[in-house]
Amino acid sequence: MIKVRLMNGSQIVLNSDLIEFVESTPDTVISLSNGKKLMVLETVADVVERILDFRGRLGKRCSDLPPIQRTHEGLDERAI
Repeated sequence: MIKVRLMNGSQIVLNSDLIEFVESTPDTVISLSNGKKLMVLETVADVVERILDFRGRLGKRCSDLPPIQRTHEGLDERAI
């Protein structure tokens, strides 16, 4: 999830997994997989940086999880 500002200045939190592409027309337009388009105040570079930051934090959280261990039933579970 990333925060972006719409053209009217209001801030929204956007599921970055829904983004298909971001373009500069010269305004920044985010096209979503559901067909919607959002015009935002951030630059294309800002949007990309926020996506990378979010995914980096997500990856960090996943690396902090305990390793997956195999049980005698063959099911994976997290070691506690």
